[in-house]
Amino acid sequence: MKRLEELRQQIDHIDDKILDLLNKRAECVIEVGKIKQKANRPLYVPSREKAIYNRLMKNNPGPFPSEALRSVFREIISASLSLEEVQKVSYLGPEGTFTHLAAIKQFGLSSKMISARSIPEVFEDVEKKRADYGVIPIENSLEGVVNHTLDMFMDSDLNICGEIFIEVNHNLMNKTGLAEDIKRIYSHPHAIAQCRNWLNKNMPHIQIFEVESTAKAAEIASKDASSAAIGSEMAEIVYSLKVVNRGIEDFSSNFTRFLIIGDVKPEKTGSDKTSIVFSVTHEAGSLYAALKSFAKAGINMTKIESRPSKLKTWEYVFYVDVDGHISDEKIKQAIDNFASNVSFFKILGSYPKGEK
Repeated sequence: MKRLEELRQQIDHIDDKILDLLNKRAECVIEVGKIKQKANRPLYVPSREKAIYNRLMKNNPGPFPSEALRSVFREIISASLSLEEVQKVSYLGPEGTFTHLAAIKQFGLSSKMISARSIPEVFEDVEKKRADYGVIPIENSLEGVVNHTLDMFMDSDLNICGEIFIEVNHNLMNKTGLAEDIKRIYSHPHAIAQCRNWLNKNMPHIQIFEVESTAKAAEIASKDASSAAIGSEMAEIVYSLKVVNRGIEDFSSNFTRFLIIGDVKPEKTGSDKTSIVFSVTHEAGSLYAALKSFAKAGINMTKIESRPSKLKTWEYVFYVDVDGHISDEKIKQAIDNFASNVSFFKILGSYPKGEK
């Protein structure tokens, strides 16, 4: 017991030191904010934040876990930024969705979260300065792309400033936590599809209804004891539900990728991605001629998607992600060669790669 008391006193002493250092750090942050405001520079810089995480995790000798270290410093950075200016973040709502969870993961709890009713509303919030940044879903590793997000970039001048990966874990939840109380199950179509095998095996006679979001499903379940929802742990907390079964998704390693949009152009971090959109003429080999610019430069293409053009019938626009930053010399040269082989193209952003 004496040793226990000694250790507790030692922990208290360390906590006091941490508190003192946090306040010293905050004083530095305030000074940085003044300099940035005078220079009209953005307060939140994704590349700087990633550099902080990378340096700390590289220098961490343990035993404090590196992933927990990231979470701790996310909140330190979020709280510090709020001393300069509270970051306003618009996300595809309602509260309790996976997009809400992604926004908190990136910007921390000290940011002001603004729930938007649609993807266009997120873009509008940022364009009209009601929010500093927006967070929107772009693709799921099982269900594919969110086409509405791709279409929005054709008419918007906003940049992609970063990306966030969230591992999708679906829970079945209701007011009581008892499976026998469930008469109906609600969720988003993607969530239902990702849990189809489990539902067929374990809830074969229960009616399943599609709603616009997992959060809406949780809201319904919170008001009706005979209803259950499939959704995230965030929805469980927000709507005060109890878990009936945890992790009912049919496949593990299910990730959703989200994009951060804003009017900032992040600097190079050394682990970056560049996204572009383009269209080609109706000629044999035109797509090949455009894309070979990246192949010849040894640039890795990580994604390509096509969408019907809204400007001309039976013409398509293509969305491509490549490894590297627009400031890289070989990316510059590839883009120059690429531009001569397409009828239209636009750089959507160069930004730090997200971490899974």
